[in-house]
Amino acid sequence: MKRAHIVIDVQESFRRSPLWEAVSEPRIVQKVTELVEGARAKGEPVVWVLHSAEGSGTPFDPALGFVRLMDGLEPAEGEPVLLKSAHNAFTTTRLQQLLTSWGIGEVTVSGIRTEQCCEATARMASDLGFEVLFVTEATATHPLAHPDAGDRSVAEQLADPRTLPAEEVIRRTEYALAGRFARIVTIKEAVA
Repeated sequence: MKRAHIVIDVQESFRRSPLWEAVSEPRIVQKVTELVEGARAKGEPVVWVLHSAEGSGTPFDPALGFVRLMDGLEPAEGEPVLLKSAHNAFTTTRLQQLLTSWGIGEVTVSGIRTEQCCEATARMASDLGFEVLFVTEATATHPLAHPDAGDRSVAEQLADPRTLPAEEVIRRTEYALAGRFARIVTIKEAVA
């Protein structure tokens, strides 16, 4: 079965958030690079996806210049870079058409945020009939404040016992996906 690698939202926009200091995987660029280099060595296509919120005035607004891959990541010639405006990488892009035209039956999912755009993409890929490998160690997220916490500093969020630690966010995602929407794999397993 032909495989493609989808790298989601590993973009400078996230480094503009105060919560970046609490990111679960500060070496996300190195982890994604390892996965991508393994894919390229096997001749498997890589698709880069960036989140864009045009006109929002946030770091996800392309006008501010942060909707670009994090420093250290560079698409190879011919590797598409798609802009999305939905959580999953399919709904507002041509990703499904690309994968279908390449005869892809299996995808790996990596990127930022584990429980949001990565999980949403894995679920959608599964619903569309793709086999999904979710490469948790090549994803990153941060602690999630309680919905009633309001606008607080990072220190206040981290001190709040209602805040869900990043490790729990990741564990919940793996529990939700495993055996239903995806197979959870390591980088080494994904490129074996």
